[in-house]
Amino acid sequence: MGTRGRPKQTPVLSDVETETLTRWARRPLSPQSLASRARIVLAAATGEADGRIAAKQGVNVATVRKWRTRFIAKRLDGLVDEPRPGAPRSIGDDAVEALIVKTLDTRPGVDGHGVAATHWSTRSMAAASGMTQTAVSRVWRAFGIKPHLVDTFKLSNDPLFVEKVRDVVGMYLNPPEAAVVLCVDEKTGIQALDRTAPILNLRPGDSPERRSHDYVRNGTTNLFAALDVASGNVITSMSDQHRAIEFRAFLNKINRAVPADLDVHLVLDNVSTHKAPEIKKWLIRHPRFHVHFTPTYSSWMNLVER
Repeated sequence: MGTRGRPKQTPVLSDVETETLTRWARRPLSPQSLASRARIVLAAATGEADGRIAAKQGVNVATVRKWRTRFIAKRLDGLVDEPRPGAPRSIGDDAVEALIVKTLDTRPGVDGHGVAATHWSTRSMAAASGMTQTAVSRVWRAFGIKPHLVDTFKLSNDPLFVEKVRDVVGMYLNPPEAAVVLCVDEKTGIQALDRTAPILNLRPGDSPERRSHDYVRNGTTNLFAALDVASGNVITSMSDQHRAIEFRAFLNKINRAVPADLDVHLVLDNVSTHKAPEIKKWLIRHPRFHVHFTPTYSSWMNLVER
């Protein structure tokens, strides 16, 4: 009985091709299409089945066959998108790669005015690479590189990080019987603003709601909120100050709002107000309340904050 389909060809890679494909697949700012093709060929070279490669890469089996076949026919050049009609490029691939590597792996030094720059600009990179400012800008846009864009992150240094994550996430996924899970947080220092003139309501035709551009500050207020994870209901309270006494008053409001036959599990962050001696005494007097603290610098785990 004959086999169905054509036999699969397994790519045989040279050391240079293996190194290049690995670099394309791992460099964070490589075009996703090129990185995916490189991973497909690397997997195909190990003899892995097309179906498994397609499942891992999240593509169709036909896509895997296409890039495996094109690589065997044209090698590395077969993975790069076909050039569009127009004038030939004046900047070679080596120069583009050198520019990208320099952008990603280095920082500018002192500029012509004696000022130490922290990020590359198109002008400073043009001077450092010998390209024109327009060429640098085009390469950056083509590869989605934005040296001026900065994001932030914060790592938790909580020694019990794993245990606290499991505790809080476990409360969300598998809440205790006969209990309510509340995510509690506060927004402090909210400005109480009011317009200097009454708002003019919407009118038929071409008259939208109108309001004065200036406003009057009426001090600040603080919002306490407790989100019921199961129902989505929120218990709220406003206060003029943010102290342990105001938080205790909010706990009393929660105590009145939740039926007496249910335990209450509170997910809190590590604000000092939540751990004040007055709050600890209150929790001892109300044994149905159980506190679960998020890890340090991980208050994003509190759903009401999100």
